[in-house]
Amino acid sequence: MFYRESGDFKTSYSADQQTFPIRLDRHVVYGILAFAFLVVPFLINDYWEKSVLLPFLVWAMAALGLNILTGFCGQVSLGTGGFMAVGAYACYKLMVAFPWLNMFIVVILAGLITAMVGVVFGLPSLRIKGFYLAVATLASQFFLVWLFNKVPWFYNYSASGMISAPERTLFGIPVTGAEAPPWMTYLFCLTLVTIFAFIAHNLVRGRIGRSWMAIRDMDIAAEIIGVPPLKAKLSAFAVSSFYIGMSGAMLFALYLGSAEPNDSFGIAKSFLVLFMIIIGGLGSILGSFLGAAFLTLMPVLLKNIMVGWFGWPADLAAHLELLLIGALIMFFLIVEPHGLAQLWRVTKERLRLWPFPH
Repeated sequence: MFYRESGDFKTSYSADQQTFPIRLDRHVVYGILAFAFLVVPFLINDYWEKSVLLPFLVWAMAALGLNILTGFCGQVSLGTGGFMAVGAYACYKLMVAFPWLNMFIVVILAGLITAMVGVVFGLPSLRIKGFYLAVATLASQFFLVWLFNKVPWFYNYSASGMISAPERTLFGIPVTGAEAPPWMTYLFCLTLVTIFAFIAHNLVRGRIGRSWMAIRDMDIAAEIIGVPPLKAKLSAFAVSSFYIGMSGAMLFALYLGSAEPNDSFGIAKSFLVLFMIIIGGLGSILGSFLGAAFLTLMPVLLKNIMVGWFGWPADLAAHLELLLIGALIMFFLIVEPHGLAQLWRVTKERLRLWPFPH
């Protein structure tokens, strides 16, 4: 009975159109953000940073980007890993060329460079869709990884072919490199993800988001009623690639510290992000976070249980971990094909109607 609109009066259009119209939703979100920003930095250590928090934030940003393209605009993409590589290598070149540049600006510029690349590879979406578009984006994945492997300029002619993030500071505190404290890298990533998650949430609720969803639901009908498919599809590719490029920059500079195209941005990463939005929920900002949490935190939990509690060998635990995660993915797809976000939506609707029958 506490989850209700009644008594939550709106006296202006802006209040009626706010991001979280129900008061309890606002309090829960603000409470989670306050805990994440004000409490977690004092509790974090190296293990929580590298194994739990940074992977979740990085993959949540990537899932946001892919969900904008696939979930909201209906354009299937299998090139996420390649676009993350573009963001990572753009971040590296910017850090080397402009050592005085603020790290926030570096990550955002890396995202903008990736957005331009994404628009180029999004051009086939104007003529093809569905399976054929998925194959075209898969080709972009292989092409980009090959490019970063074969052109030495991208990795500054390093003998190993790897790129390593130079040390950078923010407000006098290292944010990249071995000396960066865990709370600093965590707060940096959390700030970026929070800001751009709110931007994405409001973007999909506006005119641009409605044009994306019209193209997703029926592109011919959308074009008849005045939605330009060229603008809608290319803007979706641009925004999606922008988010994915930022996630690649964060993965390289703040999480891994170094990267190599095949291992860090291979085809497995593209499928990983795709599984995240399928499990979390297509066409849902919340689903991007739920899917990222599921596929980053579940392996850590299973590994701690199988190796830490039961004492199983690490290689056996790794194989069983893959089997269990695969079984859980199939379970969720069968039980709730619309993802974890749909389960949360159903729960909220029942709370709003309780105790009355459905």
